[in-house]
Amino acid sequence: MDKEFSFQLVIGGVGGQGVLFVTRLLAEAAIDKGMPVFTSETHGMAQRGGTVISHLKVGRFTSPLIRPGQADGLIALKAESLDQHGGFLKPGGWAVINGSETESAGRRLFFDVDRLARETGAPRSVNLFLLGYALACFPHGEGKPGVFHCDTKNIEAVLTRRLKDKPKLLQASLMALETGAQRAMAT
Repeated sequence: MDKEFSFQLVIGGVGGQGVLFVTRLLAEAAIDKGMPVFTSETHGMAQRGGTVISHLKVGRFTSPLIRPGQADGLIALKAESLDQHGGFLKPGGWAVINGSETESAGRRLFFDVDRLARETGAPRSVNLFLLGYALACFPHGEGKPGVFHCDTKNIEAVLTRRLKDKPKLLQASLMALETGAQRAMAT
């Protein structure tokens, strides 16, 4: 990876959706590649159903927080997170949103992950469906600004390591990640 690579991502949702789990997966994927990474999250007052926001910075940064107007991307596990945290996006930044909007516009991509999770019988995997979708929509690559530092294979390796003692959960997690990525490639 380019030594000057930098990437800033905001992940928003509510307590219980796995915002922090997605952040940790992405951070561990960066660490596996020898890249510097910062994370920060706000969840002190959040309970199940309360707002949670996480910041992920990959590259040479000196602070873990993303300033408004500086994020390359936003993963919104709830549609409301776009309104709440969209101000972090820089001009031309992208967002992948769990929502039932009928049309995506520009770099704002809506994907009804809640419906997919119900259809597949995996309601607790919304975060991984959406992560797989986002990774496929904005694939990593050398020198490309504003795209991920990793791909689904890197996340699969992290999941395998983290969940090696929980084979059923590992299989469900890998299925959700891959299904999300496949849906992105089909659209």
